[in-house]
Amino acid sequence: MATTTRTPVLTDLLGAREGAALRLRQAVLVVLGVAALAIAAKIKVPMWPSPVPITLGTFAVLTIGAAYGARLGLVTILAYMAIGALGFDVFANSSAENSGLAYMLGGTGGYLLGFVLATGFLGFAARRGWDRSVVKMALAMLVGNALIYVPGLLWLHQFTTGWAQTLQWGFTPYLIGDAIKLALAALLFPAIWKLVGKARG
Repeated sequence: MATTTRTPVLTDLLGAREGAALRLRQAVLVVLGVAALAIAAKIKVPMWPSPVPITLGTFAVLTIGAAYGARLGLVTILAYMAIGALGFDVFANSSAENSGLAYMLGGTGGYLLGFVLATGFLGFAARRGWDRSVVKMALAMLVGNALIYVPGLLWLHQFTTGWAQTLQWGFTPYLIGDAIKLALAALLFPAIWKLVGKARG
């Protein structure tokens, strides 16, 4: 009978693996993950000469998926979405006046769906060891970004006058920043695993 390959993700290295201690560890990780997502969504780094800054929200989404695995990653991203739906200002462009379900169903709603899809995929890939290879991690990040952009652009298209405007608003300005974040994650995760291996050795 075929078996599914399941390798540890980074958060599996943190403490208990069974019982009440495991549940407590998972709860703490979800809370920390939601906080990290909310903070990262608000961080914008200027990227001259591009007029569009790099935002860390998508980087946080993808790296949490890889570090947490699919199951815990999805619980975390869905908790983040639920908090946002309740009206808390946790999204990149939300505010006290524009938040909750009204914001989530606006022009960026498709990207939020993409966050869930991408988190699940990155967790799936990490469970199969992709986060230990630079090439495979880069590929996982590329697919993760595609899973964010496809529903994001399809949804955004409803709010624009055509595909040229859709791509201008929701795709082309972010390519440089996404390429940088992809490269960073592709180098970071394998480097962490190498350090873990050396520490255990």
